[in-house]
Amino acid sequence: MKHPRSRELLFALIVTLTACADAGAAMKKELFGKTSDGREVSLYTLDNDKGMQVAITNFGGAVVALKVADRSGKFGDVVLGYENLQGYVTDKASLGALIGRYANRIAHGKFALRGVPYSLPINNGENTLHGGPEGFSKRLWEAKDVSSHGLPALQLTYLSVDGEQGFPGNLAVKVLYSLTDQNELVIQYSATTDKETVINLTNHSYFNLSGQGAGDILGHQLTIHGSRITAVDSSLIPTGELRPVKGTPFDFTQRAAIGARINSDDSQLKLGKGYDHNWVLDSLANSHPVLAAEAFDPTSGRVLQVLTTEPGIQFYTGNFLDGTIHGKDGKVYNQRYGFCLETQHFPDSPNHPTFPSTVLKPGETFSSTTVFRFSTR
Repeated sequence: MKHPRSRELLFALIVTLTACADAGAAMKKELFGKTSDGREVSLYTLDNDKGMQVAITNFGGAVVALKVADRSGKFGDVVLGYENLQGYVTDKASLGALIGRYANRIAHGKFALRGVPYSLPINNGENTLHGGPEGFSKRLWEAKDVSSHGLPALQLTYLSVDGEQGFPGNLAVKVLYSLTDQNELVIQYSATTDKETVINLTNHSYFNLSGQGAGDILGHQLTIHGSRITAVDSSLIPTGELRPVKGTPFDFTQRAAIGARINSDDSQLKLGKGYDHNWVLDSLANSHPVLAAEAFDPTSGRVLQVLTTEPGIQFYTGNFLDGTIHGKDGKVYNQRYGFCLETQHFPDSPNHPTFPSTVLKPGETFSSTTVFRFSTR
C-alpha cells in the first residue's frame, strides 16, 4: 500500500503538469466598453508560443487586432480596426466583424423558401448587405474561454430569433476562434435552426500586411485559386454567369500585384470601383480546409494564406474606404488601405438555384472552417 503522502505528491504533480500544459492557453479578458443599455462588452486577447497575438471583442465578434512578425522578427498589427467599442457600434465598413445571417448581398432584400416570400431590410442601394443594418456585426455575443492543452480558444454563441432582420427560424450560431502555434487563426462556424432558412457566415477582416494604416495594399502580391468569378450587374448582384478570369484583370491564378490591373478599362472593375467580387474556387466545397488564396507583402515579407471549406471567396480592395475612418493609433484609413478575403457561399444564392445552396433545414447542422495562416519569406 502506498503512503498517503505519496498520493498527495502525485496529485500535486498532476495538477502542476496540467497547469503547465495549459499555461500557453491563458487568455486575457478586459472591459472594452458598455452598450447603450448598459451591458458590458469584453476584449479577449489570445497569444501563442511564437508571439502571435489576436484580440477579439464579443461585440459583433470582431477581430480588433492581429499581431504577427515580419521577416526581421518585428511584430506588427495587420488588421484595420478601432480603439474602442464606440467605433464598432457606429462602424459601417464591417471592420473585422462576424457577418451573418447572410454575408454579402441579397437582391432587393427578397428571397423565397418553398414558395414562401421573405423580405429583409435594405441597406445597400436596393439590396440587403451582410445580413441587414442590424446583422451579426451589431450583436453582443456570449463569450466563453474554451482554451485547452496550450491552444487558446474563444467560443462565441448567439441566438438569432425567428424574424430577426426578416430571416426565418430561430438560428443558434456558434463561432470558435482558436490560435495555433503554427501561426494560424482558425475560425470554425456552426449553426442549427428550427425552421428552414438561409445562412452564409464569414469574417470581414481588412488586412494590410505592412501594418494597419501603413499605406495602400496595391503592392501586395496575390494568388487566388479560382478560375471564374460570379459576374455582377450595376448593383453588384450576380447575373448568374460564372465568367472565366483568363485574359482579364481578375486572373490571379498566377501571383500578381493587387494594383497591377486594378484601374484597367474593365466593366466589372468599374462596377466595383476596384475588386469587390466573388471568386468561384476551383476546389469548390471541401470537408477539410484547402488553400484558397495567398497574399504576400514584399516590404515586410509577411505571407497570409487563406484556407477554407467554402466554395467561394470575396476579394475586396477597400474601395469605399474614404479617409473618414480614424482607426487604431490615430491612423486614417484611406481608399485601398486594406483588403478582405471573405470565405463564403456565393452572393444572392437564395435567388440563384444553380449556385451552391445556402439553405439550412431543421435537423441539419451548418458547418464551415476558415484558416488564416501567417508566415514570412
